[in-house]
Amino acid sequence: MLCASMNTELLSQAANEARGLAIDAVHACSSGHLGLPLGCAEIGAVLFSESLNFDPKAPKWLNRDRFILSAGHGSMFIYSWLHLSGYAVARQDLKDFRKLHSITPGHPEFSETPGVEATTGPLGQGIANAVGFAMSGKRAAAVYNTDEHEIFNHHVVALHGDGCLQEGVAREAIEFAGHNALDNLVLIYDSNDVTLDALADVTQSTDTAAYFESQGWDAVIVDGHDLGAVAEAMEKAKSDDNGKPKVIIAKTIIGKGIPEVAGTAKGHGESGANFSESARAGLGLPEELFYVSDEVQKHFEKRASEKSTAHAEWEAVYAQWKKANPELAAQLEGGVCTEGLLAKVPEFGADYADATRGTGGVVINALAKEVPQLITGSADLYGSTKNYIKDGGDYSADDASGRNIWYGIREHAMGAISNGIAYDGLFLPSAATFCVFADYLRPSIRLAALANLPVTYIFTHDSVGVGEDGPTHQPVETVSGLRVIPGLDVYRPGDPEEVAAAWVAAIERQDGPTALILTRQKIGNHTDVPASVRREGALKGGYILKQETGELKLILMASGSEVDHIVNAAKELGDGVRVVSMPCLERFDRQSCEYKNSVIPCSVKKKIAIEAGVSGLWWKYVGCEGKVLGIDRFGISAPGDVVMKELGMTSRDVVTAAHDIL
Repeated sequence: MLCASMNTELLSQAANEARGLAIDAVHACSSGHLGLPLGCAEIGAVLFSESLNFDPKAPKWLNRDRFILSAGHGSMFIYSWLHLSGYAVARQDLKDFRKLHSITPGHPEFSETPGVEATTGPLGQGIANAVGFAMSGKRAAAVYNTDEHEIFNHHVVALHGDGCLQEGVAREAIEFAGHNALDNLVLIYDSNDVTLDALADVTQSTDTAAYFESQGWDAVIVDGHDLGAVAEAMEKAKSDDNGKPKVIIAKTIIGKGIPEVAGTAKGHGESGANFSESARAGLGLPEELFYVSDEVQKHFEKRASEKSTAHAEWEAVYAQWKKANPELAAQLEGGVCTEGLLAKVPEFGADYADATRGTGGVVINALAKEVPQLITGSADLYGSTKNYIKDGGDYSADDASGRNIWYGIREHAMGAISNGIAYDGLFLPSAATFCVFADYLRPSIRLAALANLPVTYIFTHDSVGVGEDGPTHQPVETVSGLRVIPGLDVYRPGDPEEVAAAWVAAIERQDGPTALILTRQKIGNHTDVPASVRREGALKGGYILKQETGELKLILMASGSEVDHIVNAAKELGDGVRVVSMPCLERFDRQSCEYKNSVIPCSVKKKIAIEAGVSGLWWKYVGCEGKVLGIDRFGISAPGDVVMKELGMTSRDVVTAAHDIL
């Protein structure tokens, strides 16, 4: 870092020119948020000129510092500074802010803009994502660094405001980061004493520094418009590996540069753009829109060249490390190897009997031996979710190489932290809790689907079969609620071999998340059908588990534990009945029309679906002449088999329904 020789006059000019870029972009589209880009301009100048280690020509350099704009509504902050610092974000891209198909959308989106590390906007998520990035960095250092070569020593920096800090997901993640001593994490709090509606004291009175310190963090308060103070705070935060994450509380003026709205709630959004001409004049900017001076441009070109040189020096060390550690290098560079993965999971014997959560524990341990990148976590429920990787070690402040993450009762942070790990791309995260608690991390699941992140969720205790714990713990709407999230594959396997296929499908899928919905109660092992048929069929999302032996008159379909019911019902109903297992509706829907029609022919009108949950999504398969047996109400407190019988989830109910429609 160059704090001692920092050209504060030039960086002050750069800050005002970045303000001008934000004003011009928001004014051009009459949409956006000016408060943070203007209020944090000096912070941006310090970060992108002095404090952050990156190479704009290599946005995915492994040892770059990661910067996350948690307050994603202030997106013109990051777009302006990416442009100024040499990333492939052109002046025209700034002019196209919020336009169709631009790389400068309203909120930063992962993989759309070079230099954007995470999709942000939903407040608080970026803080928790940053914790995930920091965990990933710590684990990378523990796994790949050697005594001879240090290839990972980067930092994670996240900029956030009051809105992020008020969200519960952020508080969960902050506690977790302090407990796990993530001293490679730096939060910069844009503390401007204003929220969207009003001054911040209307809704908060926290002593923020004391709060962070109580959670095991170092905290410092600085003037966010003092370039030297910000640079000094960043330098200390990055150089101090004392086992504590750091927060820099930067006191700023929201909307600084537009006197008419600065320091008020009106400064948050686009209102200030109405005063663009006077604001630009007050900032000393010429009439030319989207103006960047030659002096500022040359400065950042010089800094980009220096940063590229630092990257090249690291590459030389990396080459030495790679030569000395070929196996580790192959693991780091080769990514997740999925070839022949399903065959690495031993088939389950005819006498095997367990809940699918138990089977899931067997499968994850088999796959963990083949996929070293696979890590897992649980919300204080390893004993129930069964996803602990044996001999994998526990992630902790003392050992960041552990493959098992103890999240505590922090489901929302667990989801967002998992996203951060997935964004970083070095490891393959999975996380577990009870199915009914999926809603606690639903915002994070939605973002994982939106950003195409390969996160695996393990949701056990999947239905009213949970039993005596009653309706608060019996998910009836949860599975269907997950299925309606675009881009999320939801697997509810119906026997051990389907569990194996579901896990492999989740690992093979690198362009989106997968939820595994697993039972508490034991279910059948359909050994009259070859394991290969069940595995390959489950990989397609749906398949014929039992072929009819006569003229096809009726199709029975189900997922999960209810597959047992249709298998038993078919034995009683005779030779014209086909049994279809549907472990993953989304994956089945992606198959060819020919395949789908071969499994569920359109010509057959008599169809019955059964699932221990709300019935709505099954009607597209059964049609108007079919029938769905579901649970369109909340559950009951009683033994699981009693509840299933009371709510119509038995093979006898399937047989009765079949007689009705036939």
